[in-house]
Formats: sequence, structure tokens, C-alpha cells
Amino acid sequence: MGLAQLSAARFAACLEDPGHRAGDAAEPHELGAAAFPLRPVAFLCHYVRRRPVIHLAAVASVLGAAAFACIAQYGLKLIVDAMARGPQHIAAVWWALAVFGALLAGESILWRSGSWLGYRAILADKAEAKLDLFNHLSGHSSRYFSDRMGGSLANRISAAGDSLQQIFSTLLFNIAPVCADFCAALAMLATVDWHLVAALFAFVLLAAGTLVRLSRRGMPRHRLYTDHAADLGGELTDVLSNMWVVKAFSARTREHSRFERLLKVEESSHRDSLMYVERMRVLHDLALWLMAGGMLGWTLHLWSVGRVSPGDVVLTLAMAFRILHGSRDLAFALVNASQFIARIADSIQAIGENHRVVDQPGAGQLIPLGGSIAFEDIDFSYPGGKPVFRGFTLQIAPGEHVALVGPSGAGKSTLISLLQRLVDVDEGRVLIDDQDIRAMRQDSLRAAIAVVPQEISLFHRSVLENIRYARPEASDEDVLAAARAARCDDFIRALPQGYGTIVGERGTKLSGGQRQRIGIARALLKNAPIIVLDEATSALDSASEVEIQHALEVLMRGRTVLAIAHRLSTVAKFDRVIVLGDGRIVEDGPPAELRRRRGAFDQMCRLQENKIVALAS
Repeated sequence: MGLAQLSAARFAACLEDPGHRAGDAAEPHELGAAAFPLRPVAFLCHYVRRRPVIHLAAVASVLGAAAFACIAQYGLKLIVDAMARGPQHIAAVWWALAVFGALLAGESILWRSGSWLGYRAILADKAEAKLDLFNHLSGHSSRYFSDRMGGSLANRISAAGDSLQQIFSTLLFNIAPVCADFCAALAMLATVDWHLVAALFAFVLLAAGTLVRLSRRGMPRHRLYTDHAADLGGELTDVLSNMWVVKAFSARTREHSRFERLLKVEESSHRDSLMYVERMRVLHDLALWLMAGGMLGWTLHLWSVGRVSPGDVVLTLAMAFRILHGSRDLAFALVNASQFIARIADSIQAIGENHRVVDQPGAGQLIPLGGSIAFEDIDFSYPGGKPVFRGFTLQIAPGEHVALVGPSGAGKSTLISLLQRLVDVDEGRVLIDDQDIRAMRQDSLRAAIAVVPQEISLFHRSVLENIRYARPEASDEDVLAAARAARCDDFIRALPQGYGTIVGERGTKLSGGQRQRIGIARALLKNAPIIVLDEATSALDSASEVEIQHALEVLMRGRTVLAIAHRLSTVAKFDRVIVLGDGRIVEDGPPAELRRRRGAFDQMCRLQENKIVALAS
């Protein structure tokens, strides 16, 4: 099978073979599996199959343009042969010239059509690939993001989309034309001498096979470079997002040295990848010159014995140099494509892992009935870690305000994560209003829970957009009302552009207390039946804390509240305090009653009170 036929067969397989679509991806019915294949070739075919007509039309146009360009060389042969017959055959010369001009015009029209169709399809594929990767990435659990750098993941999405564009462009504009040139050259050289056809066919098959084998051997080098490049981007993003820490600890020199070391590793792997490519190119160039020289020498020999015309020599010369340059372009294209495929493989394998927390088939919507919470005999362990909960049970009534206290590692944050289904229990059930949270859609579950974390995350957007993020359909007046209730309207209006002020990445333009109040305003706007607080006043000064306590009273009124408390004085008005220790309930009851018992909670309170007295003195 020739190179052109091989490429056409693979392209057709992308369109026709449904099994090829999945590749090494998880079975379609497997929960949490990516919607895209996990093999790079199948990944590419996945997007070709989405718009096959425009892809086929683009390929047909480019192949037609390349064929016209080759056939135009035959028109050049006709011109030379007609001129060799003398001036008396000027009509034949003009006729051959007209054919030559028409072929060139057809080539130009087909090239422009192929480019227009190709870029429309390729850019749409690129956007959809990035969107699919982002969609799957955003469905991963919190644990997944804790184990990876955000900058590295962002780089992988960009690299996959850009590599897809490069591969499709290479296939369409570099590989497909060479395949057409090869087929057309075989047809035209057959009119000169069959030895030329046999030699060219054998050479291309040998060269293509060798290049494919060498490209596969070079894949580990390209993949290693891709890994290092992604890690470097992630490290850079990590440092830039924590620049205040770098400055606070006078670490610029240290970070410069660290970045320099990472750059050297990335540079070394990149150089290794490029040098392997260059070695392939040198071997290919030597083989090409031998092939072209042999073809031309043989044709000149045939002309010297009168077996071919001067036009045949010109045709062979044109075809030899066209195949020479085209084959070099093909070699470069194949090598570059192997590098881009390595980047896609790295991206889809890193991002395409199965989701650990998934919606079950037929998952429904949460039906709010008051906001009761129940943890029923739950077991939970983090991967590779010791058990956090074993047979843990806790009931929280609708509208009840419950505080979780205890030492670090007691399970407070894990319990909150289980309630939001950021992770799933190993055994047992978590219920909201007597509904198993695993039987409902995650978005439906989280719509019923408003969270005010200890560290407020804000987008690099305006204050108005950050507050409205909780309820996108909210009116400006609703946003302003939430801001006033959270006691942040005054400082927002004092900002340079008021509610239109951009807060900076992660809200760096605002103080910790200001970010905390915006977080509370966001929770107020959400108006959810369940409130989760993770020490929501920890970042506030004393004056602000008083204001926020009033705002929190409004936020908590009539709602179920589950709060992680480190300042034990903030839970004095709660209905219950749950003291956790080693994943079990040590004490449970109203805060005043627990103080009277002189147990674990009272000891914690006394310890904090003594610290305050010591600091005051």
C-alpha cells in the first residue's frame, strides 16, 4: 500500500470505526470516565468525526491542489517538447502554455478553498478539545487538585489544544500534499520509464517505514520534555501566585536558583528531543540526495541513447526536486507530529483520569425539606492513609446550629468535605432531609449548601461579579443588599471603582477581613438552607468581628448551620457543640452544659482563656 493510500485508510478509519473512538479510554458506561479517548490518535479522530464533511472537503481540496501542481509539471514537459519541434509548431506551444496556466489557476483556487475549510474545522476542533478537557478537569475531586499544581494543569489544556491544531494543520498542509505529489509523480514518471517508478516507490516505502520506527523510538524523549515543560510552567505559576511569601522571606535569590535548576532540566530534555530530530533529518537528507541523483542520472542516460525526449528530462528533473523537497517536508512533518502527539498524550492522560466522585445513573434533584443532616454509620479513609471515621453517626435537626471543635486531625474538615460530597464515604450514608446525597446530582446538593471558608477565594474579577457568583441571576439590588447585610458596602464603595473594582488574583487587592466579608455576602446571596462555616471570623479584627457576628446571625437565622470553630468563644450561642477526637464524638451538647461538665470542651475553653490572659499581661 502506498503512503497516500495508507494515510487515506487511516483517515477513513477515524470516520468509520466506532471502536477506534474510545481507544484506551474507559468504557462509555464506566462512571467518571472521560468523554474523550485516552489515546492520542483516537483523541484526534474523535474530533474529526464531529465534523467529517468539512474535514473531508478540506482534504479533498488540498489533495486536488497538490495533484494540479504536479500535473502542471507535465504541462511544462509539453511546452518543452513543442518548442523542441521548432517555431513552426507555435500553436502547440501556446496550447501547452494555456494548459499549464489553467492547471496553476486550479491549484491556487483549490489551495485557498482547502485553507478556508481546513482552518474553520481545525480552530473549532481546538476550541472543543480545550473545552472538553476543562469540563473533565473541573469534575475532579478536591483531592485531585490538592495533589497537582494548577499552573501545570492549565498548561496541559493549552498544550493539548495547540498540539491538536498543529497536528491537523501538519496533516492537511504538509503530509496530504506530499502524498498527492507522490501518487501524481508515479503516474507521470510511468510515462517516462518504469524503472523510475519502481525506484521512487521503493525509496518512499523504505523512507516512510524508517521514519515511523525512528519517530516511535524518539517518543520517550519528546514525552520527557513535555513533562518537564508542564512542570516548569506549574512551578512558575506557583511562585508568581505566592510572590508575597517570596518577598516576605527574602527568597528571591533562592527562587531564582530553583527556577534556574528547573530551566536547565527542561533545556536538557528539550535539547535531547531536538537533537534526536536533527539526526533523523540528516539521515533523511542523505537518502534523498542519493535517490534524486540516481533518478536524474538514469534519465540523462535514457536521453543520451534517444529513449526519452528533452521534455521527459525536464519532467523528471521537476519531479525529482518536487519529491526531494516534499519528502523533506514530510519527514519534518512526521517528526514534529510525533512531538505534538507526545504533548497530547501527556495532557489527556494527566487530565483524563476517572472522576472519583461521580453522579450515579438517574441521580435526581435534592428536595429541600428543612435542612436536616445525618451521618449514618460512616467509614472513611484517605487513599494510603489511616482511617478517619469508623462507624461514625451524627444527627442534626433542621435549623439547628452545630459547632465542630477538636484538635487538628480530629476529622472536622473531613466531615465538612463528606457533607459537600467533595469525597465519598467508604461505607454508610450521608443524608440531607432523609435523602442520600449519593442519589442526587452534585450540583443539586451543593446548591443547598452555602460555604464560608476560612480562606476566601476570589476571582480576578470585579467585586460585583465575585459576590454574584453565588447566584448569577441575582439583580444588582440583591447583590447590594447582601453586601450591606455582610457589613461590606461601605468599604466597597470606597474602592477606586466601587463595585466595579477588580480585586486581583485570589483577591490580593483586598485585606483578609475584606475578603472574608465578601465571602459572607456571597453566602447571604446564595440563600441556601444549610450553612457551612469554617471559622468565618478568623481573619477579622475585633471591631470587624462584632459587625460580622451580627451579619452571621442574619445569615444563620432559620437555617441549619454546621461550623468548624477554633475560637471557642464564637460558639457560645450555638445549639450544640460536637467535640471530635480521633474520628469519634468525645462530647455532644449545648455549650453551657458542656462547660458545666468540666470535660474536654471546658478544658479547651480554659486553655484558650489562659492564653488570652497571658497575652494581655
